[in-house]
Amino acid sequence: MNELSRRDAFKWAISSGVALAMSGAVGQAVKAAETSKDSKKLRIGFIGVGGRGTELLKVTLAFPEVDIPAICDINEDHLNKAQDLVAKARGGAKPEGYSKDAHDYRRLLSRDDLDAVLIATPQELHAEMVVDAMKAKKFAGSEVPACETVDECWKLVKAHEETKTGYMMLENYLYSQPVMMVQNMVDQGVFGDLTYGTGSYIHEIRKMRFEKDGSLTWRGENILHNRGIVYPTHAIGPVCRWMGINKTDWLDTLVAMDTKAVSTHKYAVEKFGADSNPAKVNFENGDNNQCLVRTKGGRLIEVRYDTSSPRPPGMGEYSLQGSQGCFLSCFGERKIYIEGQSKPEKWQDMDEYKEKYNHPYWAQRGEEAAKRGHGGGDYFVISDFLDSIRTGKSAIDVYDAATWSCIRPLSEESIRGGSKPMKIPNFKEKAT
Repeated sequence: MNELSRRDAFKWAISSGVALAMSGAVGQAVKAAETSKDSKKLRIGFIGVGGRGTELLKVTLAFPEVDIPAICDINEDHLNKAQDLVAKARGGAKPEGYSKDAHDYRRLLSRDDLDAVLIATPQELHAEMVVDAMKAKKFAGSEVPACETVDECWKLVKAHEETKTGYMMLENYLYSQPVMMVQNMVDQGVFGDLTYGTGSYIHEIRKMRFEKDGSLTWRGENILHNRGIVYPTHAIGPVCRWMGINKTDWLDTLVAMDTKAVSTHKYAVEKFGADSNPAKVNFENGDNNQCLVRTKGGRLIEVRYDTSSPRPPGMGEYSLQGSQGCFLSCFGERKIYIEGQSKPEKWQDMDEYKEKYNHPYWAQRGEEAAKRGHGGGDYFVISDFLDSIRTGKSAIDVYDAATWSCIRPLSEESIRGGSKPMKIPNFKEKAT
């Protein structure tokens, strides 16, 4: 079954039918990781083992304290491959499979031998599945974004508060070595009083929007009628964490703008022909989408999303400005300036500060993490997910997940309203 029909089937069925925080308590987190091999086995069910789900399954299997008793995916080929991976890694029987229909994941959730579930399905299914997992009293981890609408954000928060069940959004960009090193520097006050930050997801993926026959993949569908920052958490998550959002400061308002949409159409014409059906598709998402977010504490965050413009491989731009210095990252080049430490008016390479400020996660487990995907981010996000299950204290909780995910619908509404200002909810207020 192709990606499009798989997603449609999931939609039909649904409509019908720990971690310690990255900033602070680092020593405890490292100690937990070092002693985890002696801890009680964690039993985790997987829901969705396509490309991304399989990647996370492989990383999870690298932790010997984890068992995978059950896997759900309506694509039987994906399911069979995942079952074989588990059996080979654990030298035993295959986990039980669930694939009879798109809501078979609910049968998996009814099992009494699972400590948690990891959800790596198409993104529009995350919120519904997480809520179902919470109601089934299963600690849930999901891929990003957690939600696609503001209403889903509130439902996620409400389910957590009513069921008292834990959740972690698996945002791996928080765990890259540069992002965590900046976090460590922020925690030590190196940059002074923070005033401004930028986060971006810039990653050219036009060819991934079309099947070989020209029909749209889910990535093509994602920009067909959606405008704004349709994939926000990679961009805004690190900046929010640096600025202490939902702890010492809160997002307040945003204003979004977009450019015209030209590059994906140009690709379709060149790939399939000017008279082809793909060339006649009218994508609404602009080549570049940006929003400016103001926090209640008087800071600004700039968020950018561009997956259409032609460019060499590589993704992301981040920056952070404070009263004492700044950090700038642009496609692999990472610079720092610290007033009183750096030479006057001279940038320094980030590596010059690595020995002094490298985050303990990377200083102590970086070699192992680097063997895994996304520059080591996958290793640490799964490690924190496992600690979150054990402790019930999530590294990226429902409030962060809702706050970062709501940038998608609010940026779209701002753009469709002529770049009107949008109020950002405080999801720590009582969910109604």
